[in-house]
Amino acid sequence: MAIETRPLTSRFGVEIAGIDLAHPDPADVKQAERLWYDNGVVLFREQNLSEADVVRFSRHFGELEIHVREEYLDPEHPELLTVSNVKRDGGAIGILGDHEVGWHHDQIYQLEPAVGSLLCAFKIPPTGGETCFANLAVAYEALPDAKKEMLASLKAVQSYAYFNRQWSEPTNEQQTARTPDVVHPLVRTHPVTGRKAIYVDPAMTAAIDGVFEDESREILDELFDWIQRPEFVYEHSWRLGDAVMWDNASTMHRRGDFDPAAERIMKRTTIMPPPERAVPF
Repeated sequence: MAIETRPLTSRFGVEIAGIDLAHPDPADVKQAERLWYDNGVVLFREQNLSEADVVRFSRHFGELEIHVREEYLDPEHPELLTVSNVKRDGGAIGILGDHEVGWHHDQIYQLEPAVGSLLCAFKIPPTGGETCFANLAVAYEALPDAKKEMLASLKAVQSYAYFNRQWSEPTNEQQTARTPDVVHPLVRTHPVTGRKAIYVDPAMTAAIDGVFEDESREILDELFDWIQRPEFVYEHSWRLGDAVMWDNASTMHRRGDFDPAAERIMKRTTIMPPPERAVPF
């Protein structure tokens, strides 16, 4: 069956129907990859996936990272990070609980950051826990030329510790040593499409590198207000079996809170770019 598409917003995002991620046709995978790069966010509904299926499908798009938070990795498939509020035997099986999680890019805090993520819904609450995506390539293209010129020379400090202080939990000593703060261009060129995008977010960008604190805060606050404008955002309400793949080079995302009494289990892969295209430029 030929795949069908439906736009998620007028500016970005696409739903792809007619593809079984557990048994995809190679031609459909190629088309899905192109749609992912072009749209930033791709939604696959009504999937019935095992953990092995999620890993296998993700590998079509690149090598998969083993996340630094090893305590929350799937025991049989370490390429999968468990995002959940469920507790078993007195401990959490996943990260990020049931609270709000602010706007961020996955792995922007690494020297060689991720290019994509695939998140799959294994168990969801009746309401809440929506995920919003903002397309920062669209946001960049809407900037005045003078603003683009001003941003072109700037770099920003990206920090996992900064994110954890606001939205998550501290890393242990070994994890902290593996995730020092890094500096990346404030405008990232996509490693595949060549499209430029704003490459900062409120949760992980700690400062503008080499700029006085007050000026840094002013630049960032103005950018944060801009990239959260409704015309750049898609809000996704999850259904059981949903799989959403997003482009970490051109989008950021956030999650709303949900009832702590409800259980939510999500599993995520992190897709890395080819080594020769790994560092933002």
